[in-house]
Amino acid sequence: MVKLTFIGHSCVLIANNGTSLLIDPFISKNSMAKPPARLKPTHILVTHAHGDHLGDTIELAKKHDCQVLTTSELANYLRSHGVERVMGAHYGGKVPYDFGWVKLWPAVHSSTAPDGTALGMATSFTISIGGKSIYHAGDTALSQDMALVGDDKQIDIACLPIGGHFTMGIDDAVKACELIKPRVVVPIHYNTFDLIKADPDEFSTKLEKSSSRTKACVLMPGELLELP
Repeated sequence: MVKLTFIGHSCVLIANNGTSLLIDPFISKNSMAKPPARLKPTHILVTHAHGDHLGDTIELAKKHDCQVLTTSELANYLRSHGVERVMGAHYGGKVPYDFGWVKLWPAVHSSTAPDGTALGMATSFTISIGGKSIYHAGDTALSQDMALVGDDKQIDIACLPIGGHFTMGIDDAVKACELIKPRVVVPIHYNTFDLIKADPDEFSTKLEKSSSRTKACVLMPGELLELP
């Protein structure tokens, strides 16, 4: 059974059969984050270098000797900061793993490290694990490219930002669901800061009234969703 835990902001943990994928681990500096008591990722995926997504990647990767997957530019940056097990890839690349695969997709957003180093563009991921397909959009505006995301396999869960200002907001996230056609959508990247305040119940209501058949699943930090 695949389990997806919403840790907070854009950070989610996907677990299945001994594999523990941690995405955008903004945890220690996020007072709203609620990670599991024993957080020990086997893999870390990073959509881009902004501090609220890169987060604790360097510390966790060194502590647990887990492999990191991100864009090529950010991978080189992480190597220069002592992360040994890091793989760089880019849009269109499908990286095979024992648990399945991860594919990189465009995200309409920038990628600059907290120290000001510019590292190209951001990415999003589709993840095939335990017979399920999960899409994590990271930070992005609405894009027509999203219509192609489910081509490899229908998306079971999509994690989409709804906070606006830096990413798409509620209305564009509803449109994204119409393009991606996931079975379930988990809203992310909202209410952590004043600039990205959003009501997930408003998102759920607008999604229900749209042409999409996607169901919204609003998770509080620490809550999980199981995919049988």
